Amino acid sequence: MRQVNNTLRRLDHVFAAVDHGSLRQAARVLRVRESCVSRNIVALEQLLDMQLFDRDVHGVRLTEAGRAWTDLVRAHYEGLRDALAGVGRGDQDAKTVKIGLCGQIGRAFVARLVDRFCSLHPDVSIAIEDVPQEQCLAAIRRRRLDIVFTHGLENGALCRSELFGHERLFVLLPGGHPLAERPAVRWSDLADTCLLLSVGSAQDPVLLEKIAADGGPAIQICRASEGTVILKIQLGQGVTLAGEGFARTVAIDATVWKPIDGQNSITSIKAVWLESNPKRTLLRLVGTARNMVTRDLSLPPSSAKPEITP
Repeated sequence: MRQVNNTLRRLDHVFAAVDHGSLRQAARVLRVRESCVSRNIVALEQLLDMQLFDRDVHGVRLTEAGRAWTDLVRAHYEGLRDALAGVGRGDQDAKTVKIGLCGQIGRAFVARLVDRFCSLHPDVSIAIEDVPQEQCLAAIRRRRLDIVFTHGLENGALCRSELFGHERLFVLLPGGHPLAERPAVRWSDLADTCLLLSVGSAQDPVLLEKIAADGGPAIQICRASEGTVILKIQLGQGVTLAGEGFARTVAIDATVWKPIDGQNSITSIKAVWLESNPKRTLLRLVGTARNMVTRDLSLPPSSAKPEITP
């Protein structure tokens, strides 16, 4: 049994490094030292007589042989993890859909989805929690979460993703900001401002690149919670982003929400789940989301908008 545990630990470290592209980030998520992650990966490479990763100052990436091996092994690894954890056993788990929210995007859509789903399936429970971006894929693969709604998460092996809509971006300004009286702002208006994002929030790298190219604000990833980022905004140290659904329902003292106009003012609402997740309740939730999108597309634009109270 000890040998099995050692092998699983090494696999945990390998797949954490695969998911995050960094030994340091993998160690942070696993809550161990970076040297421990490195030592276990090297031990597995020696056991396999194969180099799994290329390493440089930017992080780690799979070798061609390493990618082929991890693609082959991952499904067995996840299945063994599930079996040892007893995941999927019992009627209570089968009757609960666990939803993760990553960042302040798409929450109005998720609220409508949950409301619609619960009216159709009153016997199913819904559990909702926030999840940092770097933990999303691991939470899905281990079935700690059944589905995650986000906008900046790359597709992972064995996972499926689908686009369920778009949402206008809003910027949170300090109450005394020179742009606070405008009805809307453009990225170029914020050229001399710092855009603060928490390290665990969903970040769409393509969108951030476009914002920078559009003459927008300097982007700063803060090692802080979203609550601390909001405190920084209140103190006048920058601005931050959220989707329209969040901005129109959450008022924050000493700040003001303003919609973004022009290019790169819209972001996507994306869901990611494990392709092999056997839960029928998850498939029903995805089906309900698809039906909502189809219904919204068939309605006039004014009817398709979510009901949001300013």
